[in-house]
Amino acid sequence: MHFEFAPDPGLGKLCLGLTILEGLEWGRGTEVVPELLREEILAAAAAWPPDILEKKKRAVRDMLRNGRYKPAGRAKPSSEYLLSAALEGDFPRVNPFVDAVNLASLKHQLPMSIFDLDKALGGLAGLETRALLCRLGRPGESYVFNAGGQTIDLEDLVCVCGYPEGSEEARPIVNPVRDSMATKLFEGGRSAAIIIYAPASVESDGLDDAMKDLALWCGRACEQVSLAGPLVPSLP
Repeated sequence: MHFEFAPDPGLGKLCLGLTILEGLEWGRGTEVVPELLREEILAAAAAWPPDILEKKKRAVRDMLRNGRYKPAGRAKPSSEYLLSAALEGDFPRVNPFVDAVNLASLKHQLPMSIFDLDKALGGLAGLETRALLCRLGRPGESYVFNAGGQTIDLEDLVCVCGYPEGSEEARPIVNPVRDSMATKLFEGGRSAAIIIYAPASVESDGLDDAMKDLALWCGRACEQVSLAGPLVPSLP
């Protein structure tokens, strides 16, 4: 499996971190995010200085502002949703690996996605030859993001594409706002990928620190962790 960027100037404000988790050990899930770590991160989120939070929010929103896409309201980055949930005492619990990503996103105030890598690449047979592709959503593109069948309009939104449900053409599966139901990671999944979306203006050590946290936490319950980043587009 490899990673590619479309040659689109709209991606020039972006850099990505990629973490691959292989051999997920669900029976050790409680080791991924111990309760004390969860409590520490939630407490730290409540203590963020407002001026620093505002600076981070503006940088992430600017990263996503392309064409028709405006990152506000229901279209705001997932990291903002998580911060609101933390401050309201309603931070989500999903499963150990998704919880780790949500906490890393909260800690570093960067949107992140986690997805089932086998589903994203059309099964194990495609792992070595198929690529994940980062591009902007096209006019008319959308996908279902929850069990209730709700959809998100993807036009001009930064997306990572894969080959879900036997698709022969790469199509969007995750983005910095909401991820597709088609490739969500559920208990029993064997491998996963985590994407960190960071503004190109963010110091590289911020992205590195986020990847290191994910590798440490998730590495407690999987056979192998691989990191790549920062990944940046090569634009004409």
